[in-house]
Amino acid sequence: MVRAPKTAELIANDLRRQIVRGTLISGETLPPETQLMDQYGVSRPTLREAYRILEAEMLITVRRGSRGGAQVTAPDISVAARTVGLLLQIQGTTINDVYEARMVSEPAGAALLAQRRTDKDIEDLQAVVDELKEITEAGHRAVPEPERWSDLTARFHDMVLQRCGNKTLAVQGGVLQDIVSTHLYLRVSLSFDEDESPERFQRVIRAYQRLVDLVTEGNAEGAEKHWRNHMEVAATYLFKDSLKNKSVVDLFA
Repeated sequence: MVRAPKTAELIANDLRRQIVRGTLISGETLPPETQLMDQYGVSRPTLREAYRILEAEMLITVRRGSRGGAQVTAPDISVAARTVGLLLQIQGTTINDVYEARMVSEPAGAALLAQRRTDKDIEDLQAVVDELKEITEAGHRAVPEPERWSDLTARFHDMVLQRCGNKTLAVQGGVLQDIVSTHLYLRVSLSFDEDESPERFQRVIRAYQRLVDLVTEGNAEGAEKHWRNHMEVAATYLFKDSLKNKSVVDLFA
């Protein structure tokens, strides 16, 4: 039996549609409650129930008091990230499962990035590589600090999807970013305890630099092939121990 939507849900749907379509823009204040009550023909409790639905979705913020009101806020990817993260945790998803998904999407993103890159994209990717080189060169530790290394490498991987020009891939990468970066930090921390060879870090930097070069050249086929190979090789390192079957929920326990 299909449940008929409540009046508050219908109001929330209408306001959500206006926000998504840009009729109501971020920062704009909704009309006074009395005006909306008349417009929709509902009571104040019903309207406020609709507000609570939109607040939970982080589409509006409501300020109470004489100078209060409901203000439109821009949808944030963190909302989707939390929801997807919880869903993966509830399903007992493993880190290996998440990485397999990235291995499908990132090489394709690298190809699109090579086709659509801007000077700013190349500049930002190169800046990450340069910083990785800096923290592993003379005057610094040959084996970098795990937190800084994992932050930079996670940023580089995320940038491949964020800058590829495909919004769906960008969102997909964004919602998995916390999971990927947290796992990477744990894995790198373990390797430091095992006295990891500095050469491994240099190989990673060379792989990143090669991708930047291929993207700069506009070599989409080469970028996709190179990034797939890199991620396959990286997987043998990332999952050579018990972290392979570690569940997503255990990362945040």
